[in-house]
Amino acid sequence: MTERVPQRAAALTLDGVTIVQQQQRRRALLPHAAVLAAVGAGTAVVAGVDPNEPGHYPACPFLFLTGWYCPGCGATRLVHALAHGRVETAFGLNPLLFLLLPVFGYLFVRWTALTARGRPMRSRLFARPVVFGFIGLLIVYWIVRNLPFAQPLAP
Repeated sequence: MTERVPQRAAALTLDGVTIVQQQQRRRALLPHAAVLAAVGAGTAVVAGVDPNEPGHYPACPFLFLTGWYCPGCGATRLVHALAHGRVETAFGLNPLLFLLLPVFGYLFVRWTALTARGRPMRSRLFARPVVFGFIGLLIVYWIVRNLPFAQPLAP
């Protein structure tokens, strides 16, 4: 007696992509959705609760301990100002972060688009010299914004 071996069903395709591949790509986009939801929720909270009024948010631990501004000081107030359309105020609170926001937006969109196509995120922005240059920029910004002549960089 011979046993019948079931033949594989033909894979359903849509534009050359199987249903299984589509499901895998959707699953791969879950981290992107989580990041977008977290950023949206954080922005909504900061937009609704004014960080300029004392007692709503904890103080920057570095500022509290040393009296010096860190590279992130002013970020919460920057988000609040942007959420309310006050672009000039936002720029004055943390100029470096303000200038980096479009870069972060571009990287997020690129990451999402590449993941949706099933391709890995590769960028020259993540090359070692660029990463070390960015860290160096943060350190210089951190130091300079605390010097007396650089008062416009202070939040």
